[in-house]
Amino acid sequence: MSNQESMNRVRAGLARRYAAERRFRMYGVIAILLSLAFLLMLFVSIIGNGYTAFQQTYIKLDVNFDPAMLDPTGSGDMKIINRTGDFQGVIKQALRDAFPGVTKRGDKRNLYGLVSGGAGFELRDRLHADPGLMGRTVSIWVTADAEIDMVVKGHIDREVPEDDRRVKDQTIAWIDALVAEDRLEKRFNITFFTAGDSRNPEQAGIWGAAVGSVYTLIVTLVLSFPIGVAAAIYLEEFAPTNRFTDFIEVNINNLAAVPSIVFGLLGLAVFINFFGMPRSAPMVGGLVLTLMTLPTIIIASRAALKSVPPSIREAALGIGASKMQMVFHHVLPLAMPGMLTGAIIGMAQALGETAPLLMIGMVAFIVDIPGGVFDPSTVLPVQIYLWADSPERAFVERTSAAIMVLLAFLVTMNALAVLLRKRFEKRW
Repeated sequence: MSNQESMNRVRAGLARRYAAERRFRMYGVIAILLSLAFLLMLFVSIIGNGYTAFQQTYIKLDVNFDPAMLDPTGSGDMKIINRTGDFQGVIKQALRDAFPGVTKRGDKRNLYGLVSGGAGFELRDRLHADPGLMGRTVSIWVTADAEIDMVVKGHIDREVPEDDRRVKDQTIAWIDALVAEDRLEKRFNITFFTAGDSRNPEQAGIWGAAVGSVYTLIVTLVLSFPIGVAAAIYLEEFAPTNRFTDFIEVNINNLAAVPSIVFGLLGLAVFINFFGMPRSAPMVGGLVLTLMTLPTIIIASRAALKSVPPSIREAALGIGASKMQMVFHHVLPLAMPGMLTGAIIGMAQALGETAPLLMIGMVAFIVDIPGGVFDPSTVLPVQIYLWADSPERAFVERTSAAIMVLLAFLVTMNALAVLLRKRFEKRW
């Protein structure tokens, strides 16, 4: 074979390898573009369904705080008024006054459905804040019913035949009358961020679940970070290399890949059934999530310790420091940024977990805001799960809105991890 033929074969081989490399790069770019496209579709779907939940429809009524209905005993005591006052009856009277032409019983029932079933509680809170309202007629904005809210936001099509939609023509006519009189408007939905769960979509909020998530994460962080860092320091700096430590390392790596629901089963069997701890409590949820996040924190902390150059250790020992002083005065401060990054990533993972918390009863319907780690509560992912299972259209938008809030928390925590790494990371 001549030299020219050999060169031609080499050039052909190079051309094939370069073409294969270009194809591989093209496949990689296509894969990234597809991933971004699917991610964009996900965000568009969530935001498109959920952004309207940040607004709520309100109806203005001329409410007469009639003492005969609110304080029939004439005591003036707010505790007695709370127990005996017919606040919902006052709302109904205001609706009848706004639409005096409605006289039939069935029509009145539909008319009362314009406002939320919790409007009476809103009236009670107003009277608590200003007892001077008793005996006066005041214009007050009350929350509209979820179905009315869906009509106003365009989620219920008016053009659909009446028999095929939940809101009847008569109700739509009342809505149009309220709009014409400037008695109906959309406002920022403060209730969504300040209330707990409710059977009525318009009264449901994420504050109870958010507080439960905070308590659960505090318990998880307080337990998992010190234990995880201590375990990583022992295994990396002090533990001898033998079969026992090898066995521990293998099991730590394996635990990081165990399905999260297994930790929920473990928490159910140990913390609830054996120790008798309360179900649906942030303390139990934090203990379960601690077991789940410990492998992640240990692995990240060990990687941070390994990244510290051996010269730091040798220099500390060379000037007379003990091994304990070398670890805690020199190595640990340099490894701490990486440890914090691993802890934040572990907390973000714990924040998004649902399956282990379902196993310990945090799927319960909780209305009250938890006041401590032993109070019944739920968390944001479980709250989303509960709302997603509800048939009402209004819960669909609240589910998507809650997902947006949860994603905002997750993005913030991961961004914080990146900033910590960039701010404190040492380049060797």
